[in-house]
Amino acid sequence: MPSNTPAWRPIDLDPHKPAYIAIADAIAADIREGRLAPDTRLPPQRQLAHVLGLNFTTISRAYAEAQRRGLLDARVGQGTRVRPEACPRVRHAAARAQLIDMSMNLPPEPDQPALLARMETSLRGLCGDINSLLRYQPFGGSPEDREAAVHWLARRGIATSVDKVLVCPGTHSVLNALLSTLVGTGGGRVCCDNITYPGIRALAAIHGVSLLGLPSDADGILPDAFERCCRDNQPAALYINPTIHNPTTATMSAGRREAIAEIAARHQVPVIEDDPYGLLPEAPLPSFKTLLPELTYHVCGLSKTVGAGLRVAYLALPDARQLPRISGILRAVSVMTPPISTAIATEWVLDGTAEQLVRFIREESRVRQQLAAAALGPATFQASPDGFHLWLPLPEGWSRVSFATHLRNSGIGVVTSDAFLVGGAAVEAVRICLGGAASRGDVQHAMELVGAALSHPPAIYSSIV
Repeated sequence: MPSNTPAWRPIDLDPHKPAYIAIADAIAADIREGRLAPDTRLPPQRQLAHVLGLNFTTISRAYAEAQRRGLLDARVGQGTRVRPEACPRVRHAAARAQLIDMSMNLPPEPDQPALLARMETSLRGLCGDINSLLRYQPFGGSPEDREAAVHWLARRGIATSVDKVLVCPGTHSVLNALLSTLVGTGGGRVCCDNITYPGIRALAAIHGVSLLGLPSDADGILPDAFERCCRDNQPAALYINPTIHNPTTATMSAGRREAIAEIAARHQVPVIEDDPYGLLPEAPLPSFKTLLPELTYHVCGLSKTVGAGLRVAYLALPDARQLPRISGILRAVSVMTPPISTAIATEWVLDGTAEQLVRFIREESRVRQQLAAAALGPATFQASPDGFHLWLPLPEGWSRVSFATHLRNSGIGVVTSDAFLVGGAAVEAVRICLGGAASRGDVQHAMELVGAALSHPPAIYSSIV
């Protein structure tokens, strides 16, 4: 801290509040009133504890509470500083200049020094033989890569073997190959939720596949609707995203999974289980691959539980005899999974780094969901405590387009329901992602703006000029 800058200390602490809350409130008040400028370095915790006559733990909790509110940043070697975004004039200027993109469904990015150091150490270790990572690799992964896939799938409760597993260049490539294998080109039908993942909609359009949107409730796809669809339409497959559904966040109940699996087995309908979020719950429900192993193609991408840029997915097949055909389709489109990405995935799965990343994403998502819930107040929305997105049905008066436009004008990007709807009447709702590069402070600020918009009729934001 520059010598001409006096050390900060709180004044007029509220005696009726716990000391750590009172100190955090004082930090917030001084930022709001301009007494704490952007990037001001706060006193070391032990120094402030001595000045105030409090113990170190109380000051540590106060700084942590102020960080949770998005007021402070703490970095190793740099101390604890006031976040520029927390200062009113700076924050609003930044909001005008840069969009807080809550449209892409990306996991929170790790910021824990120990975890980042571990990731970097692993990456440096992979560079020992850089030439090997620049060569063509066997399609579907080396034996070690497939062993890593088997190990990772076992964490999801899926027992399989290396001869039934492929290491693939991301979930999209797998879904593309499965549509080619199970449906073919033109005229085929695939069942799915009527509100579903946009990627399967785009791929179905490319292949000329008709998606048959099925109604759902809080437990998942309605069994009677799936039964009728199987009887009347003879679908080539059922596409499902049963855990922390994108976009509605619903997780299919155990009983509903069993009912859907029984219908699929009776009608011999293959199941494409897209399970990107399946490892986020600490006690996940059984996979369809466990309930219906002979008909389920289980796709486990790493982009939602390890890192968005790690375009690696593990495909667990019902039978080893299907591997050559699916491998051929994947190889024709993508040649191979990028060796560097595969090497990172295998290293992190086998050395435990991937597990730590899952734990971080789960814990950080829970904090962000709490921030969102507090900011939205009485508004009705759907969310999973372990997920990093929410589904927001809009109150009367707001249309999905006008709401998304208003938020964009406020510096926030969201996705309207149109991207997810298979058929039927429009749904007035938006999906909001709480992860990505956004900080906790960004999330809190953005969700406060969302909550303010929900609590007022759209007319209040209109003007005649």
